[in-house]
Amino acid sequence: MKCYVVGGAVRDELLGLAVADRDWVVVGATPEEMAAKGFTPVGKDFPVFLHPVTHEEYALARTERKSGRGYKGFTVFASPEVTLEEDLRRRDLTINAIAKDESGALIDPFGGARDLKEGVLRHVSEAFAEDPVRILRVARFAARYAFRVADETAAMMKRMVESGEADHLVAERVWQEFSRGLAEPHPERMFEVLGRCGLLKRLFPEIRQVPQGLARASGVPQRFALLGWTMKEPEVQAVCDRLRAPNEVSELALAACRNRAALRAAYAASPAALLQLLKRADAFRRGERFAELLAVARLAEPGEEMTSGAARLESALEAAAAVDAGAIAAGAASQAEIPAMLDQARERAIAERLKSAG
Repeated sequence: MKCYVVGGAVRDELLGLAVADRDWVVVGATPEEMAAKGFTPVGKDFPVFLHPVTHEEYALARTERKSGRGYKGFTVFASPEVTLEEDLRRRDLTINAIAKDESGALIDPFGGARDLKEGVLRHVSEAFAEDPVRILRVARFAARYAFRVADETAAMMKRMVESGEADHLVAERVWQEFSRGLAEPHPERMFEVLGRCGLLKRLFPEIRQVPQGLARASGVPQRFALLGWTMKEPEVQAVCDRLRAPNEVSELALAACRNRAALRAAYAASPAALLQLLKRADAFRRGERFAELLAVARLAEPGEEMTSGAARLESALEAAAAVDAGAIAAGAASQAEIPAMLDQARERAIAERLKSAG
């Protein structure tokens, strides 16, 4: 029984990056032997165990055989006879197919260390074509490291899309990889990779242009909303539904789309119009999301008009939120009068604030 650190931990160590956790491959062991040594089984699709002390994952060396369409269409074979090289061969990219033994020596049968040094994303074997999720993973790694995709890998990815293999991607996996790529330091590279192989048009026909300020947006919700800034509302809704995007993501994207015209006009809008925008965007109850909405608007259209309009809205919100709603309610003759009285007071507060600001 021999244990090797594999995958991301080895890759990131070679890149000089911090290693958060480590995954291990175990060669020459059975599930019974792992259990006898105190390891806890956790794998559903193949034998994976947690170390009794470190709680790191230890997976038995395995091979995979294509048995159906999509990322679940595999039969996994784990056995003490499976070698480390056979296990590494089933991995997606050479940079993820490097192992390190317990003495610290590297095992790199597919040239992953060289590709790391040269900044290349290259598939390990023809088995890459059996799993369409790997196209998304390549795009995500391009967004993380700004590496280029090897010509032969790019050609294989294009063939996978053209053959229809990528049509079997499921929403959950697409969103998982897409959102992670969107969060990386170079998100525009993900779209370049997906565009060249044809998968971008298949998955996101609504995306006609990737905004230049994408990497400056903070977090996935803002970046996703920035992508949808020029789309029509039904298109934004269609993308959100198709990807099953989380609420925090879809809500910001839809808020940006619905309020785009009003945000553009805010630099010259009346106090009444500013108040209506604040109410429509739910700024009083959800101030943090409204701040994100303004951040998206500034990045989408970084001109003087949008910058001025966003500043006016921030000032208007501050003034309107300072109005004492309780005092107004106490002075109202009936419950029915309160909303109109509150709007009037907030509008006056906004007008006074803007006047004092010049």
